[in-house]
Amino acid sequence: MLMRRLLLATTAALFIAAPVLAQGLPRAAKPEEVGLSSDKLKAFTARLKEGVDKGEIPGVVAIIVRNGKVAYVDAVGFRDREEKAAMKPDAIFRIASMTKPIVSLAIMMLAEEGKLSIAQKVSDFIPEFAKLEVGVEKKKDDGTVELITEPQRRQMTVQDLLRHTSGLTYGTFDKSLVDQEYLKAGINNRNLTTREFIGKLIRLPLKHQPGTTWEYSVSTDVLAWIVEVVSGKPIDAFVAERITGPLKMPDTGFWVDAKNLGRLAEAQKDAQGQRPVMRDVKAPPSWPSGGGGMVSTAADYARFGQFWLNGGQLDGVRLISRKTVELMTANHLPPGTKLNAADTANPSPTRPTPVMGQGFGLGFAVRIAEGRNPMPGSVGEFYWAGAYGTNFVVDPKEKLVVVLMMQAPSQGANYRILMRQFAHEAITD
Repeated sequence: MLMRRLLLATTAALFIAAPVLAQGLPRAAKPEEVGLSSDKLKAFTARLKEGVDKGEIPGVVAIIVRNGKVAYVDAVGFRDREEKAAMKPDAIFRIASMTKPIVSLAIMMLAEEGKLSIAQKVSDFIPEFAKLEVGVEKKKDDGTVELITEPQRRQMTVQDLLRHTSGLTYGTFDKSLVDQEYLKAGINNRNLTTREFIGKLIRLPLKHQPGTTWEYSVSTDVLAWIVEVVSGKPIDAFVAERITGPLKMPDTGFWVDAKNLGRLAEAQKDAQGQRPVMRDVKAPPSWPSGGGGMVSTAADYARFGQFWLNGGQLDGVRLISRKTVELMTANHLPPGTKLNAADTANPSPTRPTPVMGQGFGLGFAVRIAEGRNPMPGSVGEFYWAGAYGTNFVVDPKEKLVVVLMMQAPSQGANYRILMRQFAHEAITD
């Protein structure tokens, strides 16, 4: 009975809140107005409700925009299942790595202003990076393996950071000796300041020679520091003043104001009665992580997606040129680029695995080939996701923006596929 009341309240809220939710994006009268099937979208809602009922996810907000118009908005389930709080369209989510496209945009804005070039060496901004060495595992006579280092064959560039070919790592996706060094150093300790993070990083070896291997890493956190060095502003201030403010994304930032904490979505408890550990966003952080520290709403991120689809502008506000958008959404991985061990062993339909027809641009993955991928989509689309369950895709060929927000880390991969299936298969013309 409680679930029925929640779903009825949600349905009513959708029609009332639609103009506010869209934050200026026009609302289509019906999905058919923009070439989408109402029946298919109703089936999407039914599947989301099923996920809530089964306990797969606590709740979700999804938005589909086509031809610049909001064709679908739904909020299903619970913002906080344990508190029996209904999900609402304006719920705020930790977006984790969906922070990366925002920080990558900041870098490209500075590049357009002539304040940096992505061809520049990172050591131009952080001199200590010139002295970094690359870790190499060497097998000793007794069969054990030791970590030795060798010089960089070439220094990493800003472009390497943007496309994750920097040689850096996270320390959490592999068990190499370099990854173990990252974990010992506490490189992902969220109580660090940005300066302390950089201070630890410059004392660690690189995992790969720069430019040779795609490895998802702390690269975008380094980009955030470069934004601070070049602009003279903390990354959170730069993003607020130069990106989220002009694009009218009022609920997107590095923490949630006290007045909005009642809108913050939470993950549900697992079988052991524990919530998954997620970033504390209830106060300004000591380290505003450029790689994973932001929060947002489905509506805000839909605006951000439409900004990209419009070639770098929205509602008369232009932040970058169309040519810069084209540059960022092209595949930047050179032929022969290796993948880290985890992605080689288990090719993902959303990671930059060539066997799946994927590449990587400057801040997000891009689809580069027809077929191969089990998810529907188009060559030229670009997308990324967050570890807590949020994800988005921009498909220029179909003039489509899709955003799905939830806080369910264990279900992220499954619902990324579901989102693509229902959104693309709803297209009728």
